[in-house]
Amino acid sequence: MKKLTTSVLAVVLTSSFVMLSAQQTPNDTLKTTDIREVVVTGALGIKKRQDAVTSSNQVVNSAEITQANNPNAIQSLTGKVSGLQINTTNNSVNSTTRVVLRGPRSISGNNQALVVIDGVISTLGILQNLPPEIIDNMNVIKGMQGAALYGEKGSNGVIVVTTKRGTKSEKLQFSLTNSIDFSSVYKLPIFQKEYGQGWPGDAFDTTDYGGTNWTPYENSNWGPAYSSSLGGQNLLVGLPQADNTWFTDTFSPKKNHIAKFFQTGVLLQNGLSVTAGGSDSYVFLSVNRAENDFVVDKDNLKRNNFILKAGKKIGNFRIDGNVNYLDLRTSQTSAGLYSQLLQTPTNVDITKFRNSLPDAGHSMYITNPYWLIDNNRFDDKSRTFTGLINLEYKLNDHVSFTYAGTVVSGSSISESHLNAFNFDRVYRGTDTYLDGHSPSDGTFGVEPIVSNYYKSVGSSFRYYGDLMANFDYDLTNDINMKLNVGHNIQDTSGSTTSVGGKNLKIPGWYHINNVLQPDQFYSLDNGKTQVRSYAWFANLDLSYKDYLFLNSTFRYEKSSLTSINPVDSQGNALPFNNEPFAYYSFGGSFIPTKAFESLKGKVLNYAKVSLSYSKVGNVQTIGVYGLDRVGAFPTGYPFGDLSSYLPTTSYYSPDVQPEFFYSKEASLQLGFFNDRITFEGSVFRNDNDNMITSVTTSSASGITSILDNIGNSRNQGFELDLGLTPIKTKDFEWKLRGSYSTYRTKIISLADGSPDTPLTVYGRPAVGIYAVVGDDFPMIKGTKYQRDPNGNIIVDANGNPLSTSTLEVLGKVNPDYILGFSTSFKFKGITLSAVADYRTGNSFVALSKTTLGFAGNLEQTAGFDRSQGYIIPNSVQLVNGQYVANTTTVGDDPSYFGVNSYFTQGAFQSVGEEYVVDGTALKVREIALSYDIPKSVLRNTFVNSLTIGVYARNPFVVYAKDNRNFADPETSSTNGNAAGVALTGQYPTIRNYGFNLNVTF
Repeated sequence: MKKLTTSVLAVVLTSSFVMLSAQQTPNDTLKTTDIREVVVTGALGIKKRQDAVTSSNQVVNSAEITQANNPNAIQSLTGKVSGLQINTTNNSVNSTTRVVLRGPRSISGNNQALVVIDGVISTLGILQNLPPEIIDNMNVIKGMQGAALYGEKGSNGVIVVTTKRGTKSEKLQFSLTNSIDFSSVYKLPIFQKEYGQGWPGDAFDTTDYGGTNWTPYENSNWGPAYSSSLGGQNLLVGLPQADNTWFTDTFSPKKNHIAKFFQTGVLLQNGLSVTAGGSDSYVFLSVNRAENDFVVDKDNLKRNNFILKAGKKIGNFRIDGNVNYLDLRTSQTSAGLYSQLLQTPTNVDITKFRNSLPDAGHSMYITNPYWLIDNNRFDDKSRTFTGLINLEYKLNDHVSFTYAGTVVSGSSISESHLNAFNFDRVYRGTDTYLDGHSPSDGTFGVEPIVSNYYKSVGSSFRYYGDLMANFDYDLTNDINMKLNVGHNIQDTSGSTTSVGGKNLKIPGWYHINNVLQPDQFYSLDNGKTQVRSYAWFANLDLSYKDYLFLNSTFRYEKSSLTSINPVDSQGNALPFNNEPFAYYSFGGSFIPTKAFESLKGKVLNYAKVSLSYSKVGNVQTIGVYGLDRVGAFPTGYPFGDLSSYLPTTSYYSPDVQPEFFYSKEASLQLGFFNDRITFEGSVFRNDNDNMITSVTTSSASGITSILDNIGNSRNQGFELDLGLTPIKTKDFEWKLRGSYSTYRTKIISLADGSPDTPLTVYGRPAVGIYAVVGDDFPMIKGTKYQRDPNGNIIVDANGNPLSTSTLEVLGKVNPDYILGFSTSFKFKGITLSAVADYRTGNSFVALSKTTLGFAGNLEQTAGFDRSQGYIIPNSVQLVNGQYVANTTTVGDDPSYFGVNSYFTQGAFQSVGEEYVVDGTALKVREIALSYDIPKSVLRNTFVNSLTIGVYARNPFVVYAKDNRNFADPETSSTNGNAAGVALTGQYPTIRNYGFNLNVTF
């Protein structure tokens, strides 16, 4: 860390000297555009100059979004916005993300940033499938005061997306964009390469190779050492094929043995946009097609996106419309595929079993991943239609009325199937000990694969509408007032119908009529939901002489999530109760360099100070129908098939309120040497004294827990952004940007004085994600090894490590800080850019270690002679009151069996500490090189501009030393608050290399 800090300081100082030298060169005559004069779009589509913004924000422009051709607009923000943390929750063919600004505020509610597209609330799902090339900019509002106008949805910050609109040129203009990516898996786990396939002392192994037991069909590396007499020999591998022939191979570790399973993925993106307009109208049409053949064979995505935008001004009336149609189709195999691969012995060339059935794969104890690809599929189709309209009528120069409304209608069909396979084959004619045996006779102990089919049909509808009256008056010669008063309505509904079950009568026919054992409807995902809210709001902006700006917002909102239909003591219905809640904010910014001309000079050219306070809410903590005690069908004894239901035993208190967040923020912006050096810093604190947590009650009452407003938390931190332009001449420009951000969410109290509450818990290993009083949120807790004062693991008399009987804090999920870095070089038509970040102080649970340890693939399972047993490294025993160096093997078994038993079923598989890994990571997110063909070359052609480029995403990644590529530290098992667990269903990091072509004519 010291070396890294020194390097950063060296770059900054060196750049400063270069910059000062460049300022004095005669060619440096260019003037920097004052970005504070640029109008940005904020909450509810209200536009204002950056000078007048009173809360921390950062604008990412189109060039930054598209420079590396990331098909996911959300992921393109990674490393470019301080305080923004993006975790990958699913890195399959259609990757999904979790987006959090400045850390979590709630332990039970939604902590993800709100997405607003063209002035109306949208979703992360729609944004991630929006073609990045049609996005003009994304304004990331980090401070709560800037998002307070959204009331109950504004507590987590907002990403305001503005899409492109047509030009004013009456001439029809066309733009073509094309890119092709080649993707590959990166950072696969490091396997030990000292021992090969097998299992010690297999009872069915009657074949002797040099006196060493050998089982060619095991799914593990618990066989003989490669340095033994078997090393280098040509041996049987796997199980005999259908024609009773065997694959043979050299008994030696194969390089990148599971990497061969993955193919080179190909991502094609093609877009065409047409634009035209005039002084009072415009039209913009975009058609985009993306096809992704994933690194897993047969997994693919096809996405079609059609967007039409148009606007027209007629006198004092203006209308703008936007129609978007998204058609998305994906096909992928089971998430369990990667877990099967992790059990592959290092001497196995897995590609040999590409066409093998499960009973002829490289092992009977896993499902052949190639068979899995063909026979376990998940096919999803979705169509989303979005219609948006913006109306404006200017009554006069001071008064106008606007309406922004959107309707989103979606439909989806999800189907999955698993084909059957009966292990009823009897091996004959193989001339081995397998002859006469069948997997079904107990030789292997495997169960048949039972076929199934499921189908789910969903529909959704969302309406959002803002009606505003806008006033703009100069109260005096120096004071201007802008006032927006309006009303908002939101209505969101959805329904899901699911059918399915097990045992297909006719193989290959995937239909509910072909299911012999259908599941009960109530056990599937079937239901309807609807959420409504309406609000009155006001926004007031005051400015004085263009250097003092004040902003105040107010929102009075009702939501159906807090609605109840109460009854009296006799069970009679009482009037419907729906309590409204108020949210407000105040903010101010002051520009000293405009107020006092003497401050502005050649050194300091700009200064801005901002302060803000807000009260916002989070009603999304309360689930849909959370205040109603809905019924659930009971299962098991004594209910059986009785047609009855029981009320839920856990629900929200009837008088529960939204979580309220009280936010304070201060920020400072400075510009030096005509903005050749810029600095932005902000500090914030968000207090939640209305946190919703669970209160445990006596189960005898029929209620096990009630969720209520009991608990307190505090979220605080700061961000620093430094921008440098060391060189800026007519032909050459070099820009640097660095950021430092840190935040902490501390749990102050929980319900009933409880010291912690779990969010997700695993039994083996004993580890989970918790909210812990007095600690950062979220925290990792689990059992840990008992240690002596010197940190050595204590073992018992049999050499087995001792662990705690209680769960202890093992690490925190969020990093201590994040360092961001970006740079760009422009020389005439050539542009080179790069984005990187570094984070440390965080940990995560890598559950892949359980699979790797069981299979004998971990480096920990080698590096010693297994035949002599395993002694816990640096362990001690307590002898006569003194700790002495341990010499006893685990289980007091100095044999191969003792080693195998410890790693497959002993303490190694149960102690949570073993699976908590340092999450430190340095990542180069993007590198892009492009060239604009000179206009002089295109002068006599119909082409207006032509740009070609090459790029890379995730080309270089460095993990902490103890993360032996177990998983990407940013991987998350959920988009909820229990982040910090990497499941084996997540693929490794994927990196992309590609090139692009952009043409306008």
